[in-house]
Amino acid sequence: MTDSNPTPVLVLPGWQNSGPTHWQSRWEALYGYSRVDQHDWMRPLRGDWQIQLEEALLAQARPCVLAAHSLGCMLVAAWASHSRNTHLVQGALLVAPGDPEREALRPVLKSWAPVTMQTLPFKTVLLGSHDDPYCSLERAQRFAHAWGSEFVDYGARGHINADSGLGDWPEGHALLQSLR
Repeated sequence: MTDSNPTPVLVLPGWQNSGPTHWQSRWEALYGYSRVDQHDWMRPLRGDWQIQLEEALLAQARPCVLAAHSLGCMLVAAWASHSRNTHLVQGALLVAPGDPEREALRPVLKSWAPVTMQTLPFKTVLLGSHDDPYCSLERAQRFAHAWGSEFVDYGARGHINADSGLGDWPEGHALLQSLR
């Protein structure tokens, strides 16, 4: 980073958190980004997660960029629809949104339905995959349209996570940097 005072990046993992080989964890280690920790990664409650994001943004006290994955994308949309502090987000990278309205996920992610389908008041880029087991490409495209996001068709890359073999994922990091 050449900027002496770069825009802070907050990492928003999805359900069950992101392990050490996930691109989000690797970015934290490489670039010093901050993870928004949740009280319960296994039984996520939308309201609780929104409070954690709100508090993390208020603690930064200046605009941030969000790097969200899976349920973290749903968190961004839900938070933005209720917060009076959306000015604290400069932009968000939304990667492989998890769809809590999928039949298999509904029992675990009850508080996340219905999905917020309002335009986000900041710049967003959403990446979807053709073979994501947690969200169809068509549904990811609908989220991008509803949220006003630029949509990137990322091909057949699974859930765009550690299992996708992305390593440090420089391509994704370049997209994130474009939001800073």
